[in-house]
Amino acid sequence: MHRLDLFCWIVFFFWYLLRFRYGFSCTDSSIRSRLSSNDDDVPPVRCLLNQPRPSLPTRTNQAALSLSVMASAAADYSDEPLTPAGRLFVQPQMNQIIHCAVGFKNPINIDSIKSHLKTSLLLSHPRFSSLMVRDSQGLEHWRKIPHVDLDRHVIVVPNPITTASHFDHDTAVNDYLADLSISSGLSAEKPMWEVHLLMAHNCAIFRIHHALGDGVSLMSLFLASCRGAEDEEKMPTLASGKRNRVNGEKGWWALLIGFVGMLWFSLIFVVEFMLRCLWVRDRKTEISGGDGVELWPRKLATARFRLQDMKLVKKAVPNATINDVLFGVISSGLSRYLDHRTTNALPEGLQITGLAMVNLREQPGLQELSDLMKSSSGSSWGNKFGMLLLPIYYHKRSGTDPLAYLKIAKVMIDRKKQSLEAYFSYKIGYFVMTYLGAKLAAWLNYRIVCNTSFTISNILGPQEEIILGGNPITYLRVNSSSLPHALTMHMISYAERADMQILVAKDIIPDPAFLAKCFEEALLDMKEAAAAINRT
Repeated sequence: MHRLDLFCWIVFFFWYLLRFRYGFSCTDSSIRSRLSSNDDDVPPVRCLLNQPRPSLPTRTNQAALSLSVMASAAADYSDEPLTPAGRLFVQPQMNQIIHCAVGFKNPINIDSIKSHLKTSLLLSHPRFSSLMVRDSQGLEHWRKIPHVDLDRHVIVVPNPITTASHFDHDTAVNDYLADLSISSGLSAEKPMWEVHLLMAHNCAIFRIHHALGDGVSLMSLFLASCRGAEDEEKMPTLASGKRNRVNGEKGWWALLIGFVGMLWFSLIFVVEFMLRCLWVRDRKTEISGGDGVELWPRKLATARFRLQDMKLVKKAVPNATINDVLFGVISSGLSRYLDHRTTNALPEGLQITGLAMVNLREQPGLQELSDLMKSSSGSSWGNKFGMLLLPIYYHKRSGTDPLAYLKIAKVMIDRKKQSLEAYFSYKIGYFVMTYLGAKLAAWLNYRIVCNTSFTISNILGPQEEIILGGNPITYLRVNSSSLPHALTMHMISYAERADMQILVAKDIIPDPAFLAKCFEEALLDMKEAAAAINRT
């Protein structure tokens, strides 16, 4: 890049900052945006890295309200253009499908599942009953259809995935998901979703195109279709929480320092983000992917955590969050894995950069479905997330305090929260997609994935056990289609547990089960260190 090009990018950044961030208020460690928004504008940024958990509706009449809102929306839902973010996910380089594996306690009844789908909120949602079509200029639109043929969407797999006489159900389901991650995309001749029923493994896999919505939208819709295991009249709830706000106690000097910090970290992180889109990349390691790796065969493993362990660890570091603990675990676990795989010693403190997805809705966490369906709402349906570059650092295991990984992760994440990086990544993507075209936007997104080392996402699930169609759910797990990354990780919490799906290119990372064990042991070591602190 020429110096003039870099200068123009920096000038554009400051123009953008002054245009959209004039007038602000400073809270604990973040700056809140006061912007009006339309259907495609981004509401005030709230970082998923430290989000509170608002409750989903618990009254039965909320389902009727959601149905009525969706029915009114469907009436006007004909040939609606895809949002810029939705268009990105139908480009060949970034064609993404979300896979949600739902384990059941009892054998699956096919008729019961179909009957539940017919009356569920899913089929009432306009995008789940619309085709993706292109007009004469090649622009994508949603076109409502009068009838959805469930037989084309429900795919029954009657036999076990493996032919071995003795097999593990979790491994078999993960093998099936790994194959789906590199399989052909969803057909545009029907609404872009499917449900695969693995009868021998008591598992249903919801396969949903990312253009239909992001993780928050889809999880909110899924939970609105479920009920509590203890009270079948009650919808699932999430642990709620509020940030401690001390706005009234801050003087002008604290606001000034916060504003200067926001400017400084935003400038640093946004310039780094732009350079990553072009040519700056991580040093090659044993987990590095690259151009074309999205086509390589995959393997999938599951790392299992107890939320109680994560909560114990976060108490050992003041003001730490569950997400701080997660990134500390990833940093420690990857250092362990690289020690095991690397023959030549890596430099101490080597940076390995990940991409994290950040919810940008006005209200963080999962949303009430009726709010998501209102286009005027700051929490409207769709893909409302930005990206953060999250660097972790390699350290040799011997002599390293397990909690040091958490402390380093917390400092880094606190700085990210104070910046506008996630907000900027969404807006620059919106600008490029709208004014410069889908091909350039897809190329830039593809480049930033090629120039980093892994993807990580984390979404809240229900805090209590739930049922779907009268069948208790034993686990929820999420992963997506393959990317140029050789390593992608998606974690979801459910009933005081958290399962992280680890999808790898098996020719680069042949042993994902060992990598999962590295992550699990990293958390246990942190737990022991935290328990020792609590005893003193």
